[in-house]
Amino acid sequence: MASPPLATDDWVRCTGCGELVYRRRLDRLLKVCPDCGHHFRLRAREWLDLLLDPGSGVRFGEEVVPEDVLGFVDSKPYPERIAEGRRRSGNSAAALCATARLEGVPIVIAALDFAFLGGSIGGAVGELISRAARRALEDRVPLLIVSASGGARMQEGAIALMQLAKTSQEMARLHAAGVLVVNLNTDPTYGGASASFAMLGDVIIAEPGARIGFAGPEVIRQTIRQQLPDRFQTAEFLWENGQIDLVVPREELRTVLSRLLRLHSLAARPRLRPVVSGDTAHAGDTPVTDPALLPERDPAEIVALARDLGRPTMRDYCAYVFDDFLELHGDRQGGDDPAIVGGLARLNGRTVVTIGHQKGHEVGELVRRNFGMPQPWGYHKAHRLMDHAARFGLPLVTFVDTPGAYPGIEAEQRGQAYAIARCIMRMSELPVPVVCVVTGEGGSGGALALAVGNRVLILENSYFSVISPEGCSTILFGDRSATQRAAEQLRLTPRDLLRLGIVDGVLEEPGDGAHTQHTATAQRVKSALIQALDELSELQPTQLVDHRYQRYARFGDPELRLTKGLGHGGH
Repeated sequence: MASPPLATDDWVRCTGCGELVYRRRLDRLLKVCPDCGHHFRLRAREWLDLLLDPGSGVRFGEEVVPEDVLGFVDSKPYPERIAEGRRRSGNSAAALCATARLEGVPIVIAALDFAFLGGSIGGAVGELISRAARRALEDRVPLLIVSASGGARMQEGAIALMQLAKTSQEMARLHAAGVLVVNLNTDPTYGGASASFAMLGDVIIAEPGARIGFAGPEVIRQTIRQQLPDRFQTAEFLWENGQIDLVVPREELRTVLSRLLRLHSLAARPRLRPVVSGDTAHAGDTPVTDPALLPERDPAEIVALARDLGRPTMRDYCAYVFDDFLELHGDRQGGDDPAIVGGLARLNGRTVVTIGHQKGHEVGELVRRNFGMPQPWGYHKAHRLMDHAARFGLPLVTFVDTPGAYPGIEAEQRGQAYAIARCIMRMSELPVPVVCVVTGEGGSGGALALAVGNRVLILENSYFSVISPEGCSTILFGDRSATQRAAEQLRLTPRDLLRLGIVDGVLEEPGDGAHTQHTATAQRVKSALIQALDELSELQPTQLVDHRYQRYARFGDPELRLTKGLGHGGH
């Protein structure tokens, strides 16, 4: 058998598939293998060239260099290793920092270089990351950290370990000040990096196939004596387990980062006038706020229509209502529940955070999304996005459509009730406008976890209830035969909910219902959202919190008439 051809100055062997790639072609493809998609490592300087607007980068911190504080010697003295790192990378340390622009948006960037002692975290790297964070805080511009690191630098002992605390406290200051931090984790990102600054961003992005984790796989195998799963510690593995937001191929990184930065940089610039289709309002765009204007209807019919699989889903509304939508993933604790969809969106020139239950139209998606019944980690993801809205002063828009939270064994083991309670409490205290729209089923606490708002709207063929009619019939009447009676007794129709002050407005559905006219329904939702946010934006954060407090405090208070509560349009 002939030996494989050798790599030369003109040809590079891909470590992913083993094929030879012409070097100039590889460079044109941003060092991504054309055969298998393997992402070769980039040097820190190459990252700056790739991501930053040409000529915009101004380097700083180049006087910060590693020091041999311990007099460490392994197979060679540490100063020799430092000199070798300088030769290999062309840098004075394992990180480069710069102020710059990315698609016109000012940022601070810190990029680690694996060619310098494996991008390991020592005193110099910790200082550079910290200086970049302080500059971002001072200038109040986003911080982008590009990581490629084997972990803390052993040759600096406990000084290296302390960099985890040093850099983490800088991240905490940025979070407290509402300054965006974005992590771009590349291959590999381990140990001291992943256990501090590399996993503390508001948004975490990774390249395909990047290995990311705390302990290395060999250490794990030797410690637990077990076979590791396929794709263990890859970017895709972390994404599936809720640890990162996005896995983005290198050629798309600049575009995704630009969208992310602009969604935050333009957050406080809403248009002053509502915009509807053709810039002309249509009948039905304004919510009905007087229950007397709504006809009495059969509750069972409304429940059936609310469950129709043809009704628009959360993802449909994201496509039709918003001008841009960037979905974020993961609860950062171990799961990314597809029954909850959320992220950043643009609505009439205003950036919002949006969260909603997602069912689906086909059996496959319904099963994958658990029929819109969230697990605890779905509510943890929602809670995390609520925190994001609060941190950056972004209005929160939610879409409610669930039979209820999933009542499974694992859900109970992992604290379903606590997860729901945290969301309800967090929504009650958010210092931003919160508008909720019930678009289908509003089932019990699993729905209320996304429905504590300053303004709560409902589509006319939707319902909101403490329990499903079937559940009520079974518990109170002995079996499901009294479902019709239960639906009537629960007063779950939009007309009843408006009369009780549970909702502030009812959105009429066009034609035969939302399930037949997605675009027109979404247009009415969009118009109502713009109107509600325009009104609520006039309130200060403390007024918004108090408005929401008073809205819910009145329920059950015998001294307050619910029909004179804090409903549509007033405080």
